[in-house]
Amino acid sequence: MPTPAQIFDPFFTTKDVGRGSGQGLPLARAVVHEGHAGILTVDATVGSGTTFTIRLPIDGKP
Repeated sequence: MPTPAQIFDPFFTTKDVGRGSGQGLPLARAVVHEGHAGILTVDATVGSGTTFTIRLPIDGKP
C-alpha cells in the first residue's frame, strides 16, 4: 500500500503501465494548497476505504 506522501508525488500511480498518468492528486493538491492556501489530507484504511479532506481558509488566500 502506498504511503499518503507517495500518492501526492507527480507520476505516482497504482495502475498498470500505460493506464494512469499519476497527475490527478498532485494537481488537486496544487490547486488547494497553492491556489487557495488550503490543505488536502488523506486517511486510508485497507479494506474500509479512503477519505480525502479539503480545508480552505474562510478569508481566502492570504
